[in-house]
Amino acid sequence: MSEKAAARIAVIADTSLQRHVLQQALTASGYQVVLNSDPQRLDEEALSACEADLWLVDLAQSEDSPLVDNLLERASAPVLFGEGQAPERHSENYPRWERRLFGKLKRLVGDPSGAVGPSLEALLAEGQRPSRLELPPMLAETPLVAGEPARQVWLLAASLGGPAAVKAFLDALPGGLPVGFVYAQHIDPGFESVLPQAVGRHSQWKVNGARHGDALRCGEVVVAPISNELGFSDDGLMQIQAHGWPEPYSPSIDQMMLNLAQSYGSRCGVIAFSGMGSDGSAAAAYVRRQGAEIWTQRADSCACPSMPDSLREGGYSVHSGDPRELAELLVNHLAAQCA
Repeated sequence: MSEKAAARIAVIADTSLQRHVLQQALTASGYQVVLNSDPQRLDEEALSACEADLWLVDLAQSEDSPLVDNLLERASAPVLFGEGQAPERHSENYPRWERRLFGKLKRLVGDPSGAVGPSLEALLAEGQRPSRLELPPMLAETPLVAGEPARQVWLLAASLGGPAAVKAFLDALPGGLPVGFVYAQHIDPGFESVLPQAVGRHSQWKVNGARHGDALRCGEVVVAPISNELGFSDDGLMQIQAHGWPEPYSPSIDQMMLNLAQSYGSRCGVIAFSGMGSDGSAAAAYVRRQGAEIWTQRADSCACPSMPDSLREGGYSVHSGDPRELAELLVNHLAAQCA
C-alpha cells in the first residue's frame, strides 16, 4: 500500500448490522471501503468490476456461497475471512475484536498511519511562530528547577493528524509548568527521528526520545519508542523493553496508558488528539479508576476524529477542545492545583 493512498477494502457480509459495523471500523481506521454488499445482491459483473487490495468476507448465515467460491478462485487480491460477529461498539470486547481484525489487515495491506510521516514535511516548513499562553502568576512564582523529575505526567496520544495538533498544543503551552509529557504517536519507524523536531521547533518544551533508566522531567516531552514498549520501574524511571508493543499499534496507546497509570496513578492524565481507530479505549476505564483524567481534541478541529470520538462516546472524556483550548485547560488545571 502506498503511503499516500489508503488500501481499498471490499466487504462481503450477509447481515446489515455487520456491514454497518465493518464500514464504520474500516473507514475510522483509515481504510477505503470500495464495496460493501450482501452476497445475495452481488453479481458476477459487480465482482469483476471491483478493484480492491483486499476482500473481507464475513458470512454468518450463508454456509455455501457460489459467489464467494468464485471469488476465492479468481481474486488476485488477498481474501480475508472476518473475525465473526462484531461486539457492540462500546462493549469491553469490541477493542479486542478490532485489534485482531486490524492486526491482520496491517500485515496484509499495510498500515494507514504510514500517511503520518510525510505530513511532517509541512510542519518542518512552517515559519510562523504562534502566540503562547501566559504563565499564571501563581505558577510563575512557584520555584521550579527545569529538568527536575516530574511528579505529574500527561500522555499526549495521537495518530493521523496528530503531529500538527500536538505541535499546536505545545506551541501554545508556556514553559515553567510542573509537568512532563510522554508523546505516543502512530507513525512509521522511518520518521521517528524527525518527529521531535517537527512538533517541538517553535515550542518552549524540549522534545526528546526516551532514555532507558532516566526519569521523566519537567519541561520535557518524551516521545514513546515506535519499536519497543516503554514502561517504568518501581521508582518511576523509564524502561525501554526488549519486546515490541502489543499488535497492531506501534506504539500501542492502550498499553502506554496502562503503563503510565500503573506507575503514576492519579498523578497522570491523557490527552487524545486527532487519530484513527479506537486505540486507547480499552485502557480508558482503568485509567479513570486510578483517578486520572482523560481529555480529547474536539472533533471539528481534528484531521481524523475517530480516536477522540471513541473515548467521548465511551463516556471517558472529561474535557474537549481544540489544541490551544486544551493547552489553556491544562495551564488552568495546574494553576488550580497550586492555589
